[in-house]
Amino acid sequence: MRRFAWQTVVAIALSFTACDNREVEVVPADIAEPAASDTIEVVLPFERRTLSASDIILAKEFLYDKYTLEDTYPYQDTVRSFKWDIIRQCLAFVENIQLEPRHWAVLQNYKNMYGEAPVVANYVRNEFDRVSDTLGVERYQSVPLYLPADTVTPVRYGRDGSLVYLQGKTGSYCRLVPVTVESEWLAPERYVRELPDTTYFSHVIFVDRGDQNIATLERKAKGEWLVRSMNPATTGRHNPPYGHDTPLGMFVIQQKKPKMVFLKDGSQATGGYAPYASRFTNGAYIHGVPVNVPRTAMIEYSWSLGTTPRSHMCVRNATSHAKFIYDWAPTFNSLVVVIE
Repeated sequence: MRRFAWQTVVAIALSFTACDNREVEVVPADIAEPAASDTIEVVLPFERRTLSASDIILAKEFLYDKYTLEDTYPYQDTVRSFKWDIIRQCLAFVENIQLEPRHWAVLQNYKNMYGEAPVVANYVRNEFDRVSDTLGVERYQSVPLYLPADTVTPVRYGRDGSLVYLQGKTGSYCRLVPVTVESEWLAPERYVRELPDTTYFSHVIFVDRGDQNIATLERKAKGEWLVRSMNPATTGRHNPPYGHDTPLGMFVIQQKKPKMVFLKDGSQATGGYAPYASRFTNGAYIHGVPVNVPRTAMIEYSWSLGTTPRSHMCVRNATSHAKFIYDWAPTFNSLVVVIE
């Protein structure tokens, strides 16, 4: 099967319409139509044709209709937007990787719960004074990835929450291919969570850390996706020693907490909680407006949403939108795609 060039998607990185008894708005595509050809393409009934971005049809049928942003909207002295061209490319990729039956799995090592990964052969220390591989993935909370011919020293780290194809097992190692990488690796099986054969990813959340917005989409049929919400958000800010960027890539929602308790920076004291938290990689959650101690009541909205990165790694939302995602996106069956 031909693969979609995911690295290109990451590098490139509506007006309000409710779904009840209202006209559905189709999101226009800014993708050039292929040139006409005299050649007739014959697709046999048993062939599964891969999709391109131009095949993806988006229609707005909101399930959440508060704080809805337009396709393009002003921000200070510039204009921000929802990058529908990139979103279409990503959705075509999501559909194409599911054309054939796959044995899916997720890499997991939240808070090193399955053991600290060994040091890779070539490592650096980043601005947080943490060991990372040469691609910038930290050792902490990550999964060691080995070349098939050498299980002595890992070569790189796989991020917690990464989606992989499980190819089989060799001893105590899983043979796997990350969906965003074009090669096979070995990982100790304790770090690999296998997903049921019935797994299908039909719920996708797009987080744009460049324009600070978030969109939720749900698959209706082959090549057809419904936009369920379009909202302002705030992503992580690179601010050593505590603040990290929200990492780019594709991740699986792994865990949900009605209240995610957080600590004060540099302390073991409770700093507050974030409501309706859905975790997708490391300590990165999609959640509502944080509530700092001594306050206990939830906060619905913050003026800072949709402005500039300011969290530790998480994606902040209006609390009611975080609850919508919490209720709508099934665990281990939903993807979070971070673009810019």
